[in-house]
Amino acid sequence: MTPVAVVTGGARGIGAATVRGLAAEGWCVVAVDRCEDDPVVPYRLASRAELDAVVEEAGPSVVAATADVRDPAALSRIVKDAEERWGGVDAAVAAAGIVAGGAAAWEVPLEVERAVLDVDLGGVLALARAAVPAMLRRPPPRRGRFLAVSSAADTRGLPMLAAYCAAKSGVAGYVRALAAELGDQGITANAVSPGSTDTAALEASAELYGLPDTTAFAGQQPLHRVLEPEEVARVLVFLADAASGGITGAVVRVDGGLSL
Repeated sequence: MTPVAVVTGGARGIGAATVRGLAAEGWCVVAVDRCEDDPVVPYRLASRAELDAVVEEAGPSVVAATADVRDPAALSRIVKDAEERWGGVDAAVAAAGIVAGGAAAWEVPLEVERAVLDVDLGGVLALARAAVPAMLRRPPPRRGRFLAVSSAADTRGLPMLAAYCAAKSGVAGYVRALAAELGDQGITANAVSPGSTDTAALEASAELYGLPDTTAFAGQQPLHRVLEPEEVARVLVFLADAASGGITGAVVRVDGGLSL
């Protein structure tokens, strides 16, 4: 049976690398992205053209879907479509995320704070709400995988990014609780926690802190370089595999040693 995955944030960055990685391992994948800018996010979000390019590169086992992860009904429709197309869902990867802030926590506009919390944490919860029941519909013995992208911000306090830190800490806590709830159901729940990774979000962070470019973040990681999205995606692909069945409730640090 060919395994099936739904990946949010699939148009670029870690999400896109995960789509390509899963497809290369023989998965059928629905690559999901908003494909539209958000007026409260201070940088350009991924486009439909970028999503289509990822799908074309990944191959015929991948299809594109447009949805905002703040819309649980849209995610439920996408999961249902995947079940109808391929017979079920075996993994869900919540990789969609935004970075915004740029001021002290009490000065960040409420709509910006809400967007960060709703996308970076609410989007993870919404995907689980849609995808976990679908994974449970697979007959035993099943091997479902719920995965989320957290951040080194889940343990580090980052100035001018308080809502982002709160959201990512919430992702780590949610994954642990979800793992406990799923228990012996044949479904694991894990997160990866990247350090500074070469993505549009890191570019936005550099601008927020007045840095010349993303390479300025390299010095804070013992590897002394910024990570590539593929390095994080390879861990997500492993966690989606049957070989990872003994891992659940974990937050795996893929951070170049930043958490040391």
